[in-house]
Amino acid sequence: MDESESESGVDAEVPGQRRSEEESARGLIGAFGRQLKLLRTRAGMERAELGRRVGYSADTIASYEQGRRVPQPRFIQQADEVLDAGGLLTAMKEEVARARFPLFFRDAVRLEAEASVLNVYAVYAVPGLLQTESYARAVFHMERPLLSDEVIEQGLQARLQRQELFNRQPAPLMSFVIEEAVLRRPLGGVQVLRETLEQILLLGQSRSVEIQVMPTARRDHGALGGPFTLIDTSDGQRIAYAEVQDHSRLHTDPTHVRTLEARYGILRSQALTPSESAACIVQLMGEA
Repeated sequence: MDESESESGVDAEVPGQRRSEEESARGLIGAFGRQLKLLRTRAGMERAELGRRVGYSADTIASYEQGRRVPQPRFIQQADEVLDAGGLLTAMKEEVARARFPLFFRDAVRLEAEASVLNVYAVYAVPGLLQTESYARAVFHMERPLLSDEVIEQGLQARLQRQELFNRQPAPLMSFVIEEAVLRRPLGGVQVLRETLEQILLLGQSRSVEIQVMPTARRDHGALGGPFTLIDTSDGQRIAYAEVQDHSRLHTDPTHVRTLEARYGILRSQALTPSESAACIVQLMGEA
C-alpha cells in the first residue's frame, strides 16, 4: 500500500499513536477489573467462589480484577449473571473485546465479524483466521520490539476469538489465496507448520470456505503490491483493508476498491484451484 495515496479511506494509525492506544486499552481493562471487584465484594463472594461458579481459577479472577488480562466474552456474560450485576458488566463486553486488538485493527475486526463475504490474499504468513494456536503464538513471539507475556496472551486469545466466524450462522463466504512460500515457511518449527497445514485442509472442506495456493513458480502474478482483504458488509458495501508494518487502512473509495477486486480476481485465476490446492498442501505436509 502506498502511504501517499489520497483516495478516500481511514488512516488507522499515525506515528506515536501505538503507545496511547495501549494506554487507552489498559485503562478500559483496568476499569472493567475494578467494576468486577466491586460487584464481587458487594455480593460477599471470594475470588475462589466466583471462579468455581463460572469455571475459572481464583488466580484468573485476580488477573481480571487487576487489569492484567483481558476477560473472555463468555466470562463477562457468566460473571454478570452470577454477581447479579444487572447488565453492568455485559454493557462493557463489546468494548472489552475490541480492546484485545490494536486500535489500527479494531475497525477491520468489527467489519470482519459482521461480513457476508471475505476475500483474503496472504503474502507473509498464514492468515489469522486460519492459524493454529501454536502458530499464532509463534508469530506473536517474533514481534519486534518484543511483546510482554501478558500482551502475547491477550493477542493470542483475540486472534483465536476471531475464528468464531467459522461457527457463525449463516456463515460468511470466505476465500483465501495464500502464497506457496507462506505454506513452506516453518514459523514456530516443523511440527507447528504441519499442524497448521492440517488445520487449513480441514477448514477448506467447509462449504463456505475456498482456499487456493499461489504457486511460487508462476510467471505471471496479478497482485505484487502486497496483502489485502476485501470485506462485503451486510448492507452490500465492499471495503478493502490493507496493512503494512503496523500501518493499516480501510479503503472505501470505489475506484481503489474496484482495482483490488480486479487484482483478486486475477489472482484466483492464476492460483491453483481449491482441489489442486488441497493436493498441494498434502504434498507440502509430506515434505515438512
